[in-house]
Amino acid sequence: MLCFSQFPIPLFFFLSILLILQHHCLANCHVDDETGLLGFKSGIKSDPSGLLSSWKSGTDCCKWSGISCGENNRVTSLSIDGQPGKNQVLSGTISPSLSKLKMLTSISLTNLKNLAGTPNFLLSFPNIQIVYLENNNLSGQISPKIGNLTQLFALSFLGNKLTGPIPSSIGQLTQLSQLKLGDNLLTGTIPNTFDKLKGLTYLSLEKNQLSGSIPNFFNSLSNLRILTLSHNKFTGNFPSSITTLAPILRFLEVGHNYLSGKIPDFLGKFRSLDTLDLSYNKFSGTVPKTFANLTKIFNLNLSHNLLVDPFPALFVKGIESLDLSYNNFHLNTIPSWVTSSPIIYSLKLAKCGIKIKLDDWNPKTTYFYDYIDLSDNDITGSPIGLLNKTDFLIGFYAAGNKLKFDLEKMKIVKTLKELDLSRNMVYGEVPKEISGLNKLNLSNNHLSGQLPPTKFKANSFAGNKGLCGSPLPPCRKF
Repeated sequence: MLCFSQFPIPLFFFLSILLILQHHCLANCHVDDETGLLGFKSGIKSDPSGLLSSWKSGTDCCKWSGISCGENNRVTSLSIDGQPGKNQVLSGTISPSLSKLKMLTSISLTNLKNLAGTPNFLLSFPNIQIVYLENNNLSGQISPKIGNLTQLFALSFLGNKLTGPIPSSIGQLTQLSQLKLGDNLLTGTIPNTFDKLKGLTYLSLEKNQLSGSIPNFFNSLSNLRILTLSHNKFTGNFPSSITTLAPILRFLEVGHNYLSGKIPDFLGKFRSLDTLDLSYNKFSGTVPKTFANLTKIFNLNLSHNLLVDPFPALFVKGIESLDLSYNNFHLNTIPSWVTSSPIIYSLKLAKCGIKIKLDDWNPKTTYFYDYIDLSDNDITGSPIGLLNKTDFLIGFYAAGNKLKFDLEKMKIVKTLKELDLSRNMVYGEVPKEISGLNKLNLSNNHLSGQLPPTKFKANSFAGNKGLCGSPLPPCRKF
């Protein structure tokens, strides 16, 4: 009778080979998926943070970083996402070999900065549902065949260099909930076929070169909660159908366009609005009294238009950011609903006809303030009491007023990066702490003495007869 112990080495060797083969057959991903992913990696010329370091031939690609697999060990998800500020970039071009990933349903390649190519490789994925190709270096046009990817739920090309028109075939993507094409170089008009995207909740087209009027198709987009169209070339006024969105729309951003006419009264019905940006347009007339109904508004920007008095009283519980600058308002005072806000971080009321003594303004809180802009008003007094109570201020702008105080007594917090006190009556010497700022304008005041070492040019200090020292002429020696 034979005993296995008589043949220990051959049997052990046989069993080891069997286990290795079994593991290889059961655990490794499909050969097409491995080939496609390694082809993608071969197109990457630089990966300084090792985002693809686990992608090695002969290992199970289902266990590679950013890869998920489904049935039969087929790759269903590819997700490589960099974190801004951490040098997590990929330099190279997206390889067409990715088309081998036939079972892919989700792809996310975001914040990789130098990742180039076109988005047309997506046409190889008939079952794709989620696409986030954001903040990369993709170029070229969006193919009209994009409309064939009818399973898409989310499509984002945000933050690339895509050119050409928005294909009307996107209207065939009737399952879409999110469509984000902002921050590209797209031209032309918004296709009317968007009226078929009845499930859309998020539409982002900002920072392109789109033109024409905003289509009147919002009766069909009754689920839309976020609409961002800022920084384009749109003309005309609001389409009347946008009133359909009044119960649910939270973000409406159309700043930096060429919209004109009066701000429609029906915007006062948008009681769920969190953010409203109408800045840098050509809106004229008065702000509708119905804005008093916008009790949930946190961020309101009406700056750089042609709006006139009277500005309506608002009944917000807490405004976070407000910008009414450079219209034709004469507010006289800073509104009480601003002063009482416990959460405000940005206040910009430049050229709003404010006539107060700044020492007398006592906001409920100064803790959250990042930016304060009170330029080009008729404000007197001193900002010292206000600024010495801020700990995180980034920018303070009060040019063109009648402020009179000793600059040396003003606290310059470590977070402060921009300071503009030009065209006032500020006196005293320039403190050395100004060297830590990024932008500075102290011109046309009554400052005196020798300047501390500074990186700023002479125009930051011009018009102060008592100042001397680099970059101004040297001080006289007696």
